[in-house]
Amino acid sequence: MSRDARINTLLLLLVAALAVIPLALGLGDHKEEPFAGADGEAETAITEIAPDYEPWFSPLYEPPSGEIESALFALQAALGAGVLAYYFGLRRGRRQGEARARGRAVEQSEARTREQAAGQDPAQAREQAAEQDSGAGVRPGADGGRD
Repeated sequence: MSRDARINTLLLLLVAALAVIPLALGLGDHKEEPFAGADGEAETAITEIAPDYEPWFSPLYEPPSGEIESALFALQAALGAGVLAYYFGLRRGRRQGEARARGRAVEQSEARTREQAAGQDPAQAREQAAEQDSGAGVRPGADGGRD
């Protein structure tokens, strides 16, 4: 198993443990809603400290039921995950593209060095290579013929 695979497996087990341990140990059994969100906990604490407290703001939209509120929260989480996945995929693609471009630059540099060592004119060698590439269906260009 590679190092990356071991790290990923360890992280997956850690996340699973974080989800299962509170349930297995019965944490929150003494509460009416054992795993209520922080908003509910904050409201309870504020009511105990200052019973006459008036909120400064009211919600822009109050969902008609808890199920709709949960569905909206899940939709928000899915959209956030999609944005993050797009960003990381874009970064990875750019990195791979840069690595390919560096590899091509090294290959071209090595080819020029071989040409110079053989005593061939670099311009003439490029023309010959372009003729060979055009015969093989490869179009030389700024994008390396990938368009």
